[in-house]
Amino acid sequence: MNSRPYDLILYGATGFVGCRAAEYLSCHPQRRRFRLAIAGRDRAKLKALKQRLDEAVGVLVADCHDQPAVDAMVMKGRVLINTAGPFSLYGDGIVDACVRLKTHYVDITGETVWVRSLIDRYQAQAALDGTRIIPCCGFDSVPSDLGAMLVARELQRRFGVPCRRVKAYYQMYGGFNGGTLASNINRHESGAVKIGRDPFLLDPADGHSREEIERNRDPVGAQIDDDIGTWVGPFVMGPINTRVVRRSAALFARFNESYGPAFEYQEFTRFDPPLAHVKASIVNGFLRGFEGAMAHAPTRGLLKKVLPKPGEGPSEKTMATGWFTSELLAQAADGRNVRGLIRHQGDPSNRATLKFVCEAALCIALDAQRLPGGSARGGVLTPATGLGDVLAERLRAADVTIDIGTDASHGKAERTP
Repeated sequence: MNSRPYDLILYGATGFVGCRAAEYLSCHPQRRRFRLAIAGRDRAKLKALKQRLDEAVGVLVADCHDQPAVDAMVMKGRVLINTAGPFSLYGDGIVDACVRLKTHYVDITGETVWVRSLIDRYQAQAALDGTRIIPCCGFDSVPSDLGAMLVARELQRRFGVPCRRVKAYYQMYGGFNGGTLASNINRHESGAVKIGRDPFLLDPADGHSREEIERNRDPVGAQIDDDIGTWVGPFVMGPINTRVVRRSAALFARFNESYGPAFEYQEFTRFDPPLAHVKASIVNGFLRGFEGAMAHAPTRGLLKKVLPKPGEGPSEKTMATGWFTSELLAQAADGRNVRGLIRHQGDPSNRATLKFVCEAALCIALDAQRLPGGSARGGVLTPATGLGDVLAERLRAADVTIDIGTDASHGKAERTP
């Protein structure tokens, strides 16, 4: 694999997130340590993008539905980054080629039903070959998955007891790009929303009791959370992130690195006083209304006309002033706890996402020997099980706040107006 001409191939490089990811990689402080190619289906757009980047960047052309062209592209790289969604429509041939040709893979999908299909098709072969296939390396679901791992491990280290549960509380500001919205529309049109309601959708095995399933259902409605002393509501990305974290917990248990028996994970949106209850009720009502509109073809058609299209996204000002915080609470059965905070200045779905996925790929390209499980670990993994502490180190170096185990970490986050 080391003889391949590129360390990283960025597919979907001319899309909204892909273009910015290309710029991020081209200007990366470690740029001299990796060979980069941008890829997609439009040669003219790729060449125009290359002119804005450094001359050493390669250009590879492949339509995702042209399997020979995809194979020829994939075999030229050690790691492939995919930013071209909806992934259930455009990602199958790329992942298939990565597994067959033993090219490591990361992407920014939040399409859990599609990820389930990857597990069913490719887990065994990728694990046998030591090929890391790691979806969900964007805002869905790096802060949740990495954060849960870090606070659970800190609780185990500090007190020498298993972690019983982790809860995450999100606050954020930013915009959505057309690719994200297109993926959400496709989830409704394909029927994936209903399948995705299974709280253990991504677990490596069935066998969860009815009690476990009910206990891990997605939260509904506003409620007061005594652990943080304010009102919370469902987090918009919760139905995605929770499935990923639960897969991590199940895989770690199989690797004899368990968080703890009967581990639970849940996440919420946090609302601060004054009028926290009112804020929680309003936001919850809006989200339910939006999902209701998405669920019906006539209203979904109207939304398609007014929402951003693929290739479109928020303004540079919105992306610059966006932010998110993820406050984390790990609890032992006896009530002892560890708190943590992950915070990033910049739009979550765009600025944070591109940083997360690029650094995830660089973990594999530049730090493979330090990754969890060593170079032999493969399969359809998660950010925590496939990248772990190495990704946390990289994100800290890339100006992402990751504060684990200090009292200050659970305070009110700084924000940019």
